[in-house]
Amino acid sequence: MTRSKILLLIPHLGGGGAEKVFALLARSLSREKYDLHLGLVTQASAPANSFPPGVTVHALGATRVRSSAIRLTALVWRLRPRVILSGMFHLNLLVLLLRPFFPRPVKILVRQNGTVSSALAFGDLPGYFGLLYRLLYRHADMVICQSAAMAKDLSHELRVDQDRLAVLPNPIDVDAVRDAVQQIDQGSSWWSGAGPHLIAVGRLSREKGFDLLLEALHSVRECFPAADLTITGEGREEARLKAQCHELGLESAVRFAGLIDQPARLFRGASAFVLSSRQEGMPNALLEAAAGGLPLVALPASGGITDLLGSQPGAWLATEISADALAASLSQALASLRPGERFAHSFIEPFRIDKAIDAYEEVIDRAF
Repeated sequence: MTRSKILLLIPHLGGGGAEKVFALLARSLSREKYDLHLGLVTQASAPANSFPPGVTVHALGATRVRSSAIRLTALVWRLRPRVILSGMFHLNLLVLLLRPFFPRPVKILVRQNGTVSSALAFGDLPGYFGLLYRLLYRHADMVICQSAAMAKDLSHELRVDQDRLAVLPNPIDVDAVRDAVQQIDQGSSWWSGAGPHLIAVGRLSREKGFDLLLEALHSVRECFPAADLTITGEGREEARLKAQCHELGLESAVRFAGLIDQPARLFRGASAFVLSSRQEGMPNALLEAAAGGLPLVALPASGGITDLLGSQPGAWLATEISADALAASLSQALASLRPGERFAHSFIEPFRIDKAIDAYEEVIDRAF
């Protein structure tokens, strides 16, 4: 059987949700059906043996996504893939902009990693990005969304036809998360004190709302004075967030753990996972916390999150995106939880890697 050549494109490998999704796709898509290629646009090399045999990695080494046009076009002409699947919105825009210069009949699928209306309103994007979105996304063969709410928003904002939208679950390696939770070497020793112990995961940037979380923690400690917080991730807001901790008197209660490859290793001693984002798509960090059985406290950062967590046992969804609403939900959760309590979170099942990969393969095959 002749294998179809597929080119997966991301800026680089890293700890972000989109990068994890594409790394899982590269490792898990059928190598019997597809000749798999992974393009790393802004990475000069890939770690040895980071992907199984049958996956060819192309590290383009561009300084920025927007300066990679020539290298990216050359790669597409050299490979002549049947399908390009791109992740991250700025790379999606570049790929669609370059489409007239690619060999035909390549099909282009783009994965949207955030709610478009929120990204345009609150994402600190230049004003012309809205125009680029509207002009270019209509030329994708398929736009992959992470929830029905995201697809509805995208269709409304960008006027993309419904028949070119696909709602696919993020692939989550549920078993690997649960195995990591059982690694007691770090998970049990990380936490100290009476707690409750809160964990949050994400890039240290404004849209992740860690400033709201710090304000909420300050309020929560009035009733739970031993409450502490670990934030895993890195980003440009770290210095400002640490200064905020100082202003709120939270230096001893908040630990910035940096980038941790498997945050699930810290779940074992955690009391609850907190999603404080102002805007999100369907964050892998939340899904991994659900796979690990943690109680979940979240802001309604997207319609998809609201649909997923609404009325679910073990999940507390704030009424609005604010520090006060987050503090209220945290206090309610902590008051009702027993020490070490865990939940099955059956809603995670469609995100299991085997089911999610089958869904991706169905959409890829439909594009041929």
